[in-house]
Parts: sequence; structure tokens; C-alpha cells
Amino acid sequence: MNAQTERFTIHGPAGILEVARDLAASPDGAQRGTAIIAHPHPLFAGTMDNKVVQTLARAFVASGWTALRFNFRGVGQSAGSYDEGRGERDDFLAVVEQLAPQGNLALAGFSFGSFVMSHALAELWPQRQIDKAVFVGTAASRFTVATLPPEAHERTLVVHGEADDTVPLSAVMDWARPQILPVTVVPGGGHFFHGQLPLLKGLVTRHLLAPAL
Repeated sequence: MNAQTERFTIHGPAGILEVARDLAASPDGAQRGTAIIAHPHPLFAGTMDNKVVQTLARAFVASGWTALRFNFRGVGQSAGSYDEGRGERDDFLAVVEQLAPQGNLALAGFSFGSFVMSHALAELWPQRQIDKAVFVGTAASRFTVATLPPEAHERTLVVHGEADDTVPLSAVMDWARPQILPVTVVPGGGHFFHGQLPLLKGLVTRHLLAPAL
């Protein structure tokens, strides 16, 4: 993401996992915790260096969170092969276990990454407080995204582009409606938020800086 980004590997369920870490840099010096961010579909050029994923990392860093991005199995230097979300959830949980075992925790994902993150959140929720969750371009038309615990709603931001032609807004609404989970719609926004990444960063930053209810 920048010259200060630290890149390294950890041991994952299928072998090594490639990780990028950016340290918190909020103006007030606050250190709010660690955020784990998941990237889009591995079979469609999704990596931790995707522009939306990097935008999420920048928003977390600017808000006082250390941001951890990682490549799912079979992507970049990460070992293994695509596993339709099951193994990728295990990859996500391995990053949490090894790099954020305690302290405040936030989870985020873009597209396929939101789907994976939803299942990681569901597994972590009974054991661990999740302070913030951010879903962007949630792949609800292609995968079964987990239902969120009702108590997580106030801590969750769901952002979707009105004109997303990869994941229709209607699919995300069909996922969110039974939960009465609010969705923030970016007018005219596409799946990758071309030309609107600063707006996306601003939406995420405001959510992260909002006091917990």
C-alpha cells in the first residue's frame, strides 16, 4: 500500500499465507485495535492488493486501526488452492488467531471476501467481541452469506453500489431485508467503485470513528 507496508508470511491451514500489515496512523494517536480485511474472488484476479481492499486498509489505518490484508490460499505466495470459501474461512480465522489473538478486533471484506468474512464473524462471535464489521460489494448473488447476529448490526456497515453489475443491489437487499440490516447505497456506484474510492473511504472512516452503541 505504501513504503511502510510490512509484508511477511505466516503458517496457514494449507501452508504459508502471505500477509501485508499497515500500522495505525490516526491524527489523535489512538490505537483502536486490529482489522482483518479479505479480498475478492481468487479465481477472478482477486488479491490483497485490490484497490478496494487497499482503500479499506487506508480507512482503517487513518481511523487508528492496524490493518492486516492477506492472500487467500493459492493467491500470490499463499500455498494451497481455491476451496469455494470453506478453506478461505479457515485462512481468515488463522490470521485472526496468530496476528490478532486479543484486543479490539474489526473484520472487513470486499465481494467474495465479504462472504468469507461473514462466516468467520459467525464463528468468532460466540467467543470474541467484534468491534466493527464492514461489508463492501457483498457477493450475495453468488454465495450464501451468513446471517449476522442481531447484536452485531449496530457495529456493521454494508456498502453497495447502485449500479453494481457483478452483484446486483437486489441480491444484497434480499440478504439484508430479513435481518432488517441497513445498507448504504452509493448512487451510480459499480462493483469496484471506479472514481468513487475516496467516497468509499469516507463512508468507512465515519463508521469506524462513530462511538460504539
